[in-house]
Amino acid sequence: MPYPFKGVRLPRGGPAPAETTTESEELLFGGPLLYDYGFSRHELAAAGLSFPAMARRIPTMLVLAATLAWRADRRALLAVSVAELGMGLARAFGLVATNRVLLQLFAGGPTPERIRAALPALLLVGLLGGSSVLLSAVSTAATGRLEPKIEGAATVEFLSRAIRVELSAIQDEEFHRLLDSAQFGAAEARRTVGEAVAVANAVIGMVAAGGVLTVLAPVLLPLLVLIAVPRAWGAVRTARSRYASVQAWLGHMRASRLITSLLTDQRAAAEVRVHGVGAWLLRHFTQMSRANEAEQTRLARRRAGTDLASAALSGLAALATYGVLYVLLTDGQLPLAVAGTAVLGIRSGVASITAMVSQLNGLYESALYVGDLHQLCRVGDRLAIPSGGAALPERVGALELKDLTFSYPGRAEPAVDRVSLTIEPGTVIALVGANGSGKTTLAKLICGLLRADSGSLTWDGVEIGAADRDAWFGRIGLLAQDFQRWPFTARANVVVGRPEARVDEDGIRRAADFADAGSVVTGLSNGWSTILASGYRNSEEISGGQWQKVGAARVAYRDPVLLIADEPTSALDARAEVDAFRRIRGLAAQGTTVVLITHRLAASASADVIFVLNQGRLVEQGSHEELMAAGAASGPDGYAALYRLQAAQYVAEARIVGSANPSALYAKSEHCPSKSGIPCARNPERNYVHDHDSQAQSDSGSEPGEA
Repeated sequence: MPYPFKGVRLPRGGPAPAETTTESEELLFGGPLLYDYGFSRHELAAAGLSFPAMARRIPTMLVLAATLAWRADRRALLAVSVAELGMGLARAFGLVATNRVLLQLFAGGPTPERIRAALPALLLVGLLGGSSVLLSAVSTAATGRLEPKIEGAATVEFLSRAIRVELSAIQDEEFHRLLDSAQFGAAEARRTVGEAVAVANAVIGMVAAGGVLTVLAPVLLPLLVLIAVPRAWGAVRTARSRYASVQAWLGHMRASRLITSLLTDQRAAAEVRVHGVGAWLLRHFTQMSRANEAEQTRLARRRAGTDLASAALSGLAALATYGVLYVLLTDGQLPLAVAGTAVLGIRSGVASITAMVSQLNGLYESALYVGDLHQLCRVGDRLAIPSGGAALPERVGALELKDLTFSYPGRAEPAVDRVSLTIEPGTVIALVGANGSGKTTLAKLICGLLRADSGSLTWDGVEIGAADRDAWFGRIGLLAQDFQRWPFTARANVVVGRPEARVDEDGIRRAADFADAGSVVTGLSNGWSTILASGYRNSEEISGGQWQKVGAARVAYRDPVLLIADEPTSALDARAEVDAFRRIRGLAAQGTTVVLITHRLAASASADVIFVLNQGRLVEQGSHEELMAAGAASGPDGYAALYRLQAAQYVAEARIVGSANPSALYAKSEHCPSKSGIPCARNPERNYVHDHDSQAQSDSGSEPGEA
């Protein structure tokens, strides 16, 4: 379905708020506090909508609502349609029957005879009224059945696209704005149906009243319009006045709410008290509150004036109408019964027009968000990760990258520039380099989250770009520094590593033991059933280091063929970090290929192969010993120079604590090579000191601490 409404114009010539921002907002936010989300572009959507423009959009909006309802539940839609049409016909025939009642009552003859003559028509009026009540109940029940189905179906459509688009789309600002706006489309789709039913009801009622007047007294039809137009004008003008004002008072409200949340935020509590920020923000809150009150008062006064003017104009039109009726009655051109029926028809028609205008405002806004939802579905289908593809080999093979290149949109320089390397199965390789060197981007290319602009990535000879990416994802595990901390139970936070499989309690226990997460769970009040988040019953917060153990257990439970570990130990203390890297090497011993991204070069020293990136290019590769042997030849930004720089920091710290021999600090550790089972060349802490010690003496002849 095409995006329904474009080019909405803002109001011209209408009264603007007297003050758009306060001094407090200028100081705190640099002006009005405006959201920068996709949905915010529709906040003033109806500000310039005139009644004729609104009327022209009625068919489009009703078709949109009918399309949503038809997809969700055809029987319920038919029930609503039949019931609403039936109510309209009952209203029309009710006016005709009322006219028959009045004709009999105002006829000549004894009163009992007139009542008896009017009784059939009176019974018909009662029957039609009862039918309207029953049909209204049917419409309400069917609408209540439709709305949740529409919202559910629309939400599924939204989420199914959101989880399947390429990562590059999620990272694109414009697509994310559309995603943000479209998420409201599901809820608005539900509202659209109810509002459309109300608009349809009002339209049918207006047509019914006009049709009866046309049959009884065609001259009164223009008078109906004459009375209704001021009411419609008043409703539209009031809506436009509100929309013109919404920017000002909504900005005040947002700013006030933000300050309220800051004054009660746990993280800000210390500065609120010690720095006296609380009283300062409270003064600004008071100023913005007063501005909000003033704007609301101005808006209320303007609405009162509009209502008064529209009521006066409508009253004058009604007075003119009754004058015409009087003339028609005194001239004998119109029976008294017909005049009475006409009055009822006019009142019904005016009420229908007023209701229609009121509902159209909401329907118009809702339709904009639903339009965004439809646009997201189209764009999401185009940007979705393809399904199917070439089959992957069952056996574990080497990953080969050849001239792999990738550039982010809007950036001149590629993030990964013609990188070629080979990753043998069951090995630990390290990607190192400065911030922005392309390490994480390269890892995302390897695991299929990003698609290369050029070059090839093959696994055992199969091109990953042409392979079944869902199958490829199924063989990969991610353990990143910012991995998702799901607000679920501890058990679910491990099981989510392999969500498609049946929950395996023994597998959970083995994974927890591997990652040392069992001790974390043992300390929780509800064990594995504890929710790892705050604000819920049976929940607890855990530290960053404990979370990383839970994350490691999640990956171990997944049992991947390829593990991408991006700064996986950033929140761990030194002892736990050494243990974590020992476990990572244990995964490699079991056949898992590990891609390790880290700034801690002591950790990279334990890798089988180290790849050094600089500005997206592969500049060095080899084992730790080979790269250290290169020495000065690799330059000031080379691996050896960076490694010695980090090692010097550890040596300096050792001197500060008064150790004459820094190596002794590590020799006494329980993670000494003789106890850890890791060869000396692979001990990260030992390497920090050993390599710096030997290199410093060979380069300058000085003591390690003086290097």
